[in-house]
Amino acid sequence: MKKGEKGILIGIAVVSVGMMLFQGFMISQDTEPDPGIPFYSTAPKEVQAQASVLYRKYACRDCHSLWGLRSVLQAVPAPSLDGMGSLRSEEWLYAYFSAENPQAILPSRLKPRFRMPSFAHLPESERRLLARYVASLKVEDWYLKETQKAAYEKLTGEEYRP
Repeated sequence: MKKGEKGILIGIAVVSVGMMLFQGFMISQDTEPDPGIPFYSTAPKEVQAQASVLYRKYACRDCHSLWGLRSVLQAVPAPSLDGMGSLRSEEWLYAYFSAENPQAILPSRLKPRFRMPSFAHLPESERRLLARYVASLKVEDWYLKETQKAAYEKLTGEEYRP
């Protein structure tokens, strides 16, 4: 190894160690506890498994994210399903999935090809299962408040004041 190569290697090692020490120091200064993952489901495992099959079958992931995961192939600005059960009831979701025109219940600003399709043609059991599962998707209260604040400020351009 040449003299210049040794110097570069030592320099990289010193910078790397310095960055690790700095990161460790910053972590030790963090006094706020990590609140944890805010997403959870109250549905039984059997319902989650059955709904997962329908979620894939009807390509819900093409538009909606779930558990913070979004399809990288689509850029549709559809709402995340995380926490939908904290916002909507099972009865409301069933009515929405059963509507011939879901936009009559919840208007959409999206282009027609990106709007929520009607699931009225699906068997009632599948619509009920989807409604039950989506209603079970909850978020912690602290996260819901942060999300509502961010959405309000994005829509209005004004500071959120509860």
